[in-house]
Amino acid sequence: MGDAEVQLASFSAFGQDTFSFRSVVYLEQVKTEAGARRVHSSTGPAAIQHYLEAEKKGRLIQSLKSYLPSRTFTGTSIFGRHYTLERLVSQMLTDLRENAERQFGQPIRHALAGRPVRFVGAESDADDAYAVSRLRSAFELAGFESVEFEFEPVAAAYSYESTLDHDELILIGDFGGGTSDFSLLRVGPGVRRRGRSAEDMLGISGVALAGDAFDARIVRKLVSPALGSDSFARSMDKMLPAVPAWIYSNLERWHYLSFLRTRDVMEIVRSARLRALEPKKIQALTDLIEEDLGYQLHQAVQRVKFELSSSDAAEFRFFDGSMDLRISVTRTDFEAWIADELHAIEGSVDSLLASSGVDSRRVDRVFLTGGSSFVPAVRRIFTRRFGEDRVRSGNEFTSVARGLALTARSR
Repeated sequence: MGDAEVQLASFSAFGQDTFSFRSVVYLEQVKTEAGARRVHSSTGPAAIQHYLEAEKKGRLIQSLKSYLPSRTFTGTSIFGRHYTLERLVSQMLTDLRENAERQFGQPIRHALAGRPVRFVGAESDADDAYAVSRLRSAFELAGFESVEFEFEPVAAAYSYESTLDHDELILIGDFGGGTSDFSLLRVGPGVRRRGRSAEDMLGISGVALAGDAFDARIVRKLVSPALGSDSFARSMDKMLPAVPAWIYSNLERWHYLSFLRTRDVMEIVRSARLRALEPKKIQALTDLIEEDLGYQLHQAVQRVKFELSSSDAAEFRFFDGSMDLRISVTRTDFEAWIADELHAIEGSVDSLLASSGVDSRRVDRVFLTGGSSFVPAVRRIFTRRFGEDRVRSGNEFTSVARGLALTARSR
C-alpha cells in the first residue's frame, strides 16, 4: 500500500490549489436581489479569500477546534443570530465533504477523522471525551452517517510507513497549531502482512501546546509592547496601566481577536488613548481591533517565525490598515521566550519513552511532521536524544491526512 493509492482533495483560493484547509469560518451580510439581507458563510481557504477581499469586513472565526473542550463556550452571536460551536464546525465539515464529492464523483457519508492526543484547553480525560462528543455531533450535522477517530500522530505514522520496505520501531512527533502529539509504534510491510496488534502500539503522549503557543510568545514580547502593553496612563494622582492586561492576553490567542471587537472593548481602548502617556501605541491597538486584523497579524508572526527557522535574526514586519510595525528579533531571543514550551515538549517525549519502557537507542527512526517541526529548537529536542541521522521530516502539512486515508482503506 503506497501513496499512489491515496488522493487528497484540493481547495481553490486566490487562483491556486492547496491541500490545506484552515479551520476558519467567515460570515458576512449580503443583499439579495429583493434588497433583503442574509448571512453568507464560507470556510477554509475560501473564507480567508472572502475576508481579505471584503471592503466591509464580516466576522472571521478561527481555530474553532480549540474551543471544543470548553463547556463555557457554547457558541456566539453573529449579525443577531446565535450559532452553536457544533454548527460552525459542521459548516467546515459540510464544505469539506461537498468539495470532495465533486472531485471524486461519489457520495461521502463515512469519515475517519484525526484527533489530538490532548485537545487544546482540555485538563482531564473528561474534557477530551467532551471535545470528541462535540466533534462527533458536528460530523452528524454535516451529513455524515458515521465517524471514527484516530490519533493524529498514529495517522502520521501510517503515512511514514507507506514509504518503508522494512519494519521499524518509530517515534512520531506531530506538531499542530495547538497540540504536540507523540506516538511510539512498530510499522512496516511485515507488520501489515501479519496484521496489526495492540502490542505494536507502545505508547502515545501529548501536550496541548505547539505553534500557537510559540506565536503567543512573539505577540507578547514583540507586538504587544508596540501596542501599549507596557504603557501607563494618569488617573488622578496615580500611574496605572493604560489598557487592561486581559485585552493583550486575547491578542496572544490570535483567534480570539475577533471577539474583542465589541462596543465595550472599543470604549475601553478609546478612553485609554485619551489618558495614555503614549497615545500613538494605544491608537495602534484600537486600529488593530477595529479593523479586525487578527488574521494579518497571525500571518506576520508566522513569517518571522519561519525566517527564524533558517536565519539567526529576522525582522517582524506588519503593514496593514493603519498599522506599520518593524521590529528586529534574534533566534536566541525567540528560543528564550519559548523555553517553557520546549521544556513541556521535552517532558512529553521523555514520559513516552519512560512509560513504554523503551530506551532511545532502540528507536530506529524519528519522523517529525507539522509546521513547528521546522523550528530548530524543536528539532534539537530529538537530535539530542536520537542523533541527527535518525531524525526525518516530510509532508509537514499533509502526512496526517494521508495516514488517515491509508488507515481507512485498510479497514
